[in-house]
Amino acid sequence: MDNKYVPLYRKYRPQTFHDLIGQENIVHALSNAIELNRIAHAYLLCGPRGTGKTSSARILAKSLNCKEGPTLTPCGKCPACLDVMNSIPVDVIEIDAASNRSVEDTQAILEKIQYVPVNGRYKIYVIDEVHMLSNHAFNALLKTLEEPPENVIFILATTEPHKVLDTIISRCQRFDYRRITTDDIVKRLEYISKEENINIAKDALYAIAKNSQGGMRDALALLDQISVLGINKQIDVNDVNEILGKISYDTLAEITQYIIESDCAKSVPLIDSIYAKGNEPVQIVSNLIQYFRDMMIVKNCSDKELIYSLTQINEVNYEKTKTQTEKFTVSEIIQIIDRLSYYTTQIKDTTNKYLWLELCIIDLTNYKNLPSAENLLKRIEVLEQKLASGDFTPAATPVVQRPTVQTSAPQIVAKRVEEKPQVTIPVEKQRMEQAQEVQKTVPQVQQEVVSGGSDLHSLWVSILQSIDSPPNRAFYSNLARPVEITDNKVVVAFTKEMFVKQAKEGAKKQALYDAVCRYLNVANPEIDIITSDNIDLSKKVVTPPPMKAPIVENDIRKQEEEEYHAFVEAQKEEQKQPVKIVDSSSQAAMVKELFDGKYID
Repeated sequence: MDNKYVPLYRKYRPQTFHDLIGQENIVHALSNAIELNRIAHAYLLCGPRGTGKTSSARILAKSLNCKEGPTLTPCGKCPACLDVMNSIPVDVIEIDAASNRSVEDTQAILEKIQYVPVNGRYKIYVIDEVHMLSNHAFNALLKTLEEPPENVIFILATTEPHKVLDTIISRCQRFDYRRITTDDIVKRLEYISKEENINIAKDALYAIAKNSQGGMRDALALLDQISVLGINKQIDVNDVNEILGKISYDTLAEITQYIIESDCAKSVPLIDSIYAKGNEPVQIVSNLIQYFRDMMIVKNCSDKELIYSLTQINEVNYEKTKTQTEKFTVSEIIQIIDRLSYYTTQIKDTTNKYLWLELCIIDLTNYKNLPSAENLLKRIEVLEQKLASGDFTPAATPVVQRPTVQTSAPQIVAKRVEEKPQVTIPVEKQRMEQAQEVQKTVPQVQQEVVSGGSDLHSLWVSILQSIDSPPNRAFYSNLARPVEITDNKVVVAFTKEMFVKQAKEGAKKQALYDAVCRYLNVANPEIDIITSDNIDLSKKVVTPPPMKAPIVENDIRKQEEEEYHAFVEAQKEEQKQPVKIVDSSSQAAMVKELFDGKYID
């Protein structure tokens, strides 16, 4: 009881370069510098916390000042080594820049540099967290750091090298420490557990190593904290999770199963029980993010050993996780992680954190109803295909070929055109192209509730082709059904009264009226707009119109022929008229000469 307990991270601090774990490249460089006696005057050690920066500075100081040295294996018994091990500031002075950051503190250091070392060869200044020094302190240190006395060495350590002035960095040899790997931490923990008789399972050591984020000091501190639980039983991963405040794997797997089954009735009470045990909402959501992140790695990786090293999953729960992973696609897992990240932000910013936790779990249990990126991409692909092909028919509408009406009038007109020389003027060509475009854009009409068979349908399609306005044409094509078509009468039915009212008013009425006039070739046709609920469509008799109505494009051709012949006749009549010659003045003579002897009135 008289001996004071020494924490594990201090008791097992590396004392030689051989004990430094996970920094082989730095150990190799410093060892060669000592063997070759090429010691720099300033070093800058950078890297995350707990990776060995301060330990390396102490080992380097002992190696240089040991009475057996400079050596790679300091004795640890001479006064110089004992001063470093016991943190006695004689020749090796450790300074915390966080609490000694002013220019006055730097000047106090510089005043003592001139004194020679007492027990060793060098006076070594180890400045920890050097980035905390003020700019004035850096500037005060600058010149001395560049050209210190012959027996003075500066070792600067920092976790944030980007905050150190470039003028300081350029005067030092920089070494960047990396995070220690999980396997290296586990090996070190196994050795220490054996030395300290700590009864702990290997999966628990892996949990400690992964939680330490590459820092050996954090791992040793957690092992020290949890070692008291192994007196009567072996310490397992659940004990580690309880110390860390993490949710157990079985609980996370149960929540995930409810998400797969979309069982909100069971997931909400489970979340409530987890919350009642003291877990904060942000912590619960963070654990779920970690679990789905592990699932994503399992989904995309087939190497089990790599999965064990990268995730919280071990051999015991691998198969269960693998089974759950097969229920999701990669995009769904990413989408769930994105939703969890969103709720993490909302929970942090609100006062009612538990409410947002409940909303989160309810949202996740309905993840199948969330808009999927894959579904949106498929819909975009379908739209692109329709744009490329020019087919804008709805997918649910069956494609029906549009019937054509064969009458004698188009044949007669076509025959007349063939007998005469084909003369195409620009106006005629333009109007013919417009007529063809109109026919291409006429919507395909379904053959459904019509009375009179295909003839009635064909006549109705031809009338629709005569409607100039695409919106009005689409209105009658999609909503109206023909009932009766004669030589001077058209009866059209709608299923709802509101459509009947629209068809009897304004532009829609006029559009149908003009189309019937053009197609039936009558001046004042009779048009009836009715609802299909008030009539029996099966009893209507259809009387086809006389075979005199051409389709739209032939009608245009006939009209253009007549206009062309009228134009030719007018030119002939003009040529027959006598030319009036006027020679009244020199100006008139000039005009006559310009217009080939003709005087233009």
